[in-house]
Amino acid sequence: MLELKQLHHIAIICKDYEKSKRFYTEVLGFRIKQEIYRAPRESYKLDLCLGDDYLIELFSFPNPANRPSRPEASGLRHIAFAVQSVEASVAILEQLGLSYDPIRIDEFTGKKFTFFTDPDDLPIELYEL
Repeated sequence: MLELKQLHHIAIICKDYEKSKRFYTEVLGFRIKQEIYRAPRESYKLDLCLGDDYLIELFSFPNPANRPSRPEASGLRHIAFAVQSVEASVAILEQLGLSYDPIRIDEFTGKKFTFFTDPDDLPIELYEL
């Protein structure tokens, strides 16, 4: 069994960035932690906090597809869980016969992460503490 520690974040790709940004900040009350424009992707990444807890990454992409799964589509992008060790978690996934993506390094934090999917093909990220 995986030893999940906590929910790390929820990533959502929106169709209308400004409208979604207003909704999450003005309607739901999330605080902006940071906003990054990634020019090569023509994409915004907005990190949102509720109180002191960083919970949501809101992404924009040009013309996202209408589908509920990955990679860069409108709707829920993935759910991320914090784990002590990505390698140990991957070993458990292997024991369970579950497929996963290669371990990668986050370009902004230097932390390790990987993805696998639930039975409905919803992407789940394991992110190292």
